[in-house]
Amino acid sequence: MTPETKLPKVGTTIFTVMSQLAAEHRAVNLGQGFPDFAVPERLIDELDRAMRDGFNQYAPAHGLPQLREAIAEKSERCYGHRPDVNAEITVTSGASEAIFDAVHALVRPGDEVIVLDPCYDCYEPAIDLAGGVAVHVPLDPVTFAPDWEKVSAAISPRTRLLMINTPHNPSGAMLGQDDIAQLTALLRGTGIFLLSDEVYEHIVFDGARHESILRHKELRERALVISSFGKTYHCTGWKVGYCVAPPAMTAEFRKVHQYNTFCTFAPAQSAFAAMIRAEPEHYEQLGAFYQAKRDRFREQLLTTKLKPLPVPGGYFQLVDYSDVSDLDDAAFCRWLTTEHGVAAIPLSPFYETPPAGQRLARLCFAKNEATLDEAIARLLKL
Repeated sequence: MTPETKLPKVGTTIFTVMSQLAAEHRAVNLGQGFPDFAVPERLIDELDRAMRDGFNQYAPAHGLPQLREAIAEKSERCYGHRPDVNAEITVTSGASEAIFDAVHALVRPGDEVIVLDPCYDCYEPAIDLAGGVAVHVPLDPVTFAPDWEKVSAAISPRTRLLMINTPHNPSGAMLGQDDIAQLTALLRGTGIFLLSDEVYEHIVFDGARHESILRHKELRERALVISSFGKTYHCTGWKVGYCVAPPAMTAEFRKVHQYNTFCTFAPAQSAFAAMIRAEPEHYEQLGAFYQAKRDRFREQLLTTKLKPLPVPGGYFQLVDYSDVSDLDDAAFCRWLTTEHGVAAIPLSPFYETPPAGQRLARLCFAKNEATLDEAIARLLKL
């Protein structure tokens, strides 16, 4: 028997497709966003210690108390807001779980959810499975900045949730203070909730400030803010994230979480709690660490036929390949992988309707220098 699909627009995620293709053709994988360098040594030691100390059974559903306390301290240190340890912080099995839980906690059948295109590919499936309707509003095709008038025009009586992402995947664009002011004015007096995907919160460049929604009282009172330890500590395979939200919203979020994963890998929670407190300089210096990689990679790309776009934050570099090929982005990325041995991610899967004639691909620079050097050597042959 073949069941009727609940996700008719969904196939295998582009990240899986391109990583498999990279492996088959022994390509340098700059597609899927994972580092190929070491996890901090202290974090490994703390994980080992946690397992040896007996943190091997179910963790509390909402997260180990010491990790939630460390998160609260870190939030206050970074953003001037200390969320309630017991009522406002929930540890999840990665940011993707947190996004899924948040959508299902809030969105009812027929509700509309505004997403800003290009957006991460897990947003709309979560909305669809909740019975909601994704309303796509395009970002500027060059700067990837939001047009708040277009966002306002998309709001209807059925709008339940607005989803934002800063720093932005795939572009690296960031919301600034003016964006926050316009967003605040837009939502003031409405019943619209806000989901803020901030998984790249510490990877910001050129002296910019990450405008976390946690900094802004009026917005955080209606928001679920989602973060990722995997992005911050180079361990995407550990799949640990968290959500900060006001008590009433957290209560609904936890109802979904407890029947989704119930709890998250206990030894890692213990390790992150120790790491946050012992080495705050890790996340404080993360922007500088990645900025050096961004700048070096950009200089190398300028010697190729690919044109790098500005990258304010995150660890992805968009490149314009117009001088190389007239292929659409999906075909170009497949050709680049199979014929030139460098895997990239096309932008079209991040859109409902990609801009006509857009010739952009996403490369990940969260890699060792040797990996990036080998990729550049291959790209020079384009």
